[in-house]
Amino acid sequence: MGEVTIDEVGLADEAFAGNRLLSTFPRDARALIEPYGEVVDFDVGDIVLRRGEHAVASIFPMRQTMVSLSVEMSDGRSVEVASIGREGAVGGIVSCGHAPAFSRAMVLVGGPAYRVQMQALEEAKRRSGFINNVFCRFSDYLLANVMQSVACSAFHSIPERAAGWLLRAQDRAGDRIELTQEAFAGLLGVQRTTVNAVIRTLQDEGLISTGRGVVRVTDRAGLKRRACDCYGALEQHFGAVIGASGSGGSAGC
Repeated sequence: MGEVTIDEVGLADEAFAGNRLLSTFPRDARALIEPYGEVVDFDVGDIVLRRGEHAVASIFPMRQTMVSLSVEMSDGRSVEVASIGREGAVGGIVSCGHAPAFSRAMVLVGGPAYRVQMQALEEAKRRSGFINNVFCRFSDYLLANVMQSVACSAFHSIPERAAGWLLRAQDRAGDRIELTQEAFAGLLGVQRTTVNAVIRTLQDEGLISTGRGVVRVTDRAGLKRRACDCYGALEQHFGAVIGASGSGGSAGC
């Protein structure tokens, strides 16, 4: 992996402020994992978790970092089933680190992430009802993400899916998204020629621009009109189950 530990002065504060899951942590919950956390830097293509592996640590993406969860078929093809940026975490959240991973987790957009060893995280979950609850809620959100992806692939057109994916990527990485057309085709599970045609259409409509492995969103409002309603549904569900408090829309939970 191209992973290196970077200067952590002030970055723990950034992690707890910049990652939407960690930002819900009250001071006492943060104190349970901060002594065991470190900020690391990931390169594009780094493998966070392989299918069949047991998670030894959870990572919480920061800034523009994005991780793609994909399922690989026996013939070598793969398709993305979910992507996670600074709204969540990867590794051991759903399985609690005691079961092998089913999907491959690969870094799609490089950058920093906050990493906590599973042993420390499991102990924090045992001691804190808040931490245990918010991770259960994120598991619900992640499952919804996968279910929405299945429904979207079945019922929505490739241009709609592509527009929705780019909107989610913009939320995490900003207007400049480092993404080759070959990688985009793999994420959508379609041929590169199909993605090339979709990209040309979106460019001709003035919604995006491309060049040298970079996609830039130039008209977000127009891209939202192009996208299916899956994009808004997932953001709404995140607010309902997690939100700014960690308890979503149910303040009494």
